[in-house]
Amino acid sequence: MTRFLIHYGCHFIIPVFFALIWYPKTWKKTYLIFLAAMLIDLDHLFANPVFDPNRCSVGFHYLHTYIAIGSYFVLTAFKKTRLIGFSLLWHILTDQIDCWLM
Repeated sequence: MTRFLIHYGCHFIIPVFFALIWYPKTWKKTYLIFLAAMLIDLDHLFANPVFDPNRCSVGFHYLHTYIAIGSYFVLTAFKKTRLIGFSLLWHILTDQIDCWLM
């Protein structure tokens, strides 16, 4: 239960604080971008089984590979895509924390 709370807290609750602290005027839009970053989990649909609680997503699923993660870092270099890059990297970090908790 602790692992579940930490994982989904990192996905849904902590981004609210990021948005409120760093983007107070546009915090709702910022939070939605963080939520949209979870769309990279669609790559789980290509795995068999689709959901395995004992499988580490990082390095396994297509949009969680190290090449993909590198491209998320590149997104942070440009002002227009910086928030998207940070959101995707936060998603990956959240998934990595889940891996460490396994």
